Amino acid sequence: MEDLPIEKNQELEVTVTDLTYLGMGVAKTEGYPIFIENALPEEKIKVKIVKVGKKFGFGKILTIIQESPHRQAVENEDLLRTGIVPLSHLQYEQQLKFKQEQVKNIVIKTAKMPEIQVKDTIGMDQPFGYRNKAQIPVRKIKGVLQTGFYRKNSHELVPIDHFYIQDPAIDAAIIVIREILQQFEVKTYNEKDNSGFLRHIIVRRGHHSHEMMVVLVTRKKHFPQGEKIAQKIQEKLPEVVSIMQNINPEQTNVILGSEEKILLGRSFIYDQLLGKKFRISPKSFYQVNTQQTEVLYQKAFDLADLKATDTVIDAYSGIGTIGLSLADQVAHVYGMETIKQAVVDAQENAKLNDIENAKYVTGKAETVMPQWQKEGIQPNVIFVDPPRKGLEQSFIETACEMNPEKIVYISCNPATMARDLNVFADSGYFTDSIQPVDLFPQTHHIETVMVLQKS
Repeated sequence: MEDLPIEKNQELEVTVTDLTYLGMGVAKTEGYPIFIENALPEEKIKVKIVKVGKKFGFGKILTIIQESPHRQAVENEDLLRTGIVPLSHLQYEQQLKFKQEQVKNIVIKTAKMPEIQVKDTIGMDQPFGYRNKAQIPVRKIKGVLQTGFYRKNSHELVPIDHFYIQDPAIDAAIIVIREILQQFEVKTYNEKDNSGFLRHIIVRRGHHSHEMMVVLVTRKKHFPQGEKIAQKIQEKLPEVVSIMQNINPEQTNVILGSEEKILLGRSFIYDQLLGKKFRISPKSFYQVNTQQTEVLYQKAFDLADLKATDTVIDAYSGIGTIGLSLADQVAHVYGMETIKQAVVDAQENAKLNDIENAKYVTGKAETVMPQWQKEGIQPNVIFVDPPRKGLEQSFIETACEMNPEKIVYISCNPATMARDLNVFADSGYFTDSIQPVDLFPQTHHIETVMVLQKS
């Protein structure tokens, strides 16, 4: 390796000048970048170099010599060690600015569209205790059943009781469930040799309804005393209306398996979003921050400037949260989704809310939309809210061929959003502004919404 200005285990003083998109501090020595966890711009620190690569290295803070004026005390250092809240040491106002800057950088450097205005990030009044869903690994440590989270880049479980960004009622429920499982001497999973039984506890709680669902993820189907355990959980936690067993026999870090059964109650919970009622199954995609999702969707509807005569396509429709929330403002809603159970839920959710102008089908948008076009369905507005990998080029082409007046794009990954903006531009669709919304306070994740129109 050519001469580098630093070496492993070296200790040195540096000044932090920037943050990476993952929220790590950046300092430079002779132009060579060093990435440092939990360090903030304007800080002078003493670091120990833990890893050296050709183009950059990693350091660990030994002492902070001069602290950033924007640093705040962290609830629990373990939350940083596990990467649950990687920005929680940065004051919230600054987190919002950081997210706006991330989107600006990507729009300028990746999309090469400096003319797009990136608005101020919309934040929360109370940026903690917001998550309506927890997926917690379970392991035995010194003979005791523990719940927590993995230390970063490892499979070592760090016991944690209060997760800070989770609904406090969920945190409390996990402790109760853990104690019941301990009483029943339930064996926990061992990932080294894919042995043992209980892998994860998942808890969902309706933000408005307060209905709770518990999913116990097990390696085997046979659950000794499963029903008794479920009864005990419901006895101690009256909000629980659904207790499910999900079976995942694979040696994998994917949490859920394909098979599930009801241990007690029903297979779903209800919650409300923008005044509509939704049924949520164990595998349903439902945004984890209900309060901010309402803000995000309302912003999307305002940008779309919906009219009573509009026909709307809700692509990647999930359980129908977007399409059904706007159905009473437009003439027709058509939605499609590749996951069959989500479509069943969307259809049920339409009935629940007495919505008769929304139709949901199973299938890929690229296949379904041309079919609809042949049937004479002409959308004025298409809503898209894809997963992190963004949109397929074929989807963008199909959507643009339908020639809607507007395409409302909600994105959870600025990098794939920037890539997609260029593909939309090739078909003549552009935006003049992007609105970031903070759905994940204390983390580096950013949600954005924009409206694309034919130039």
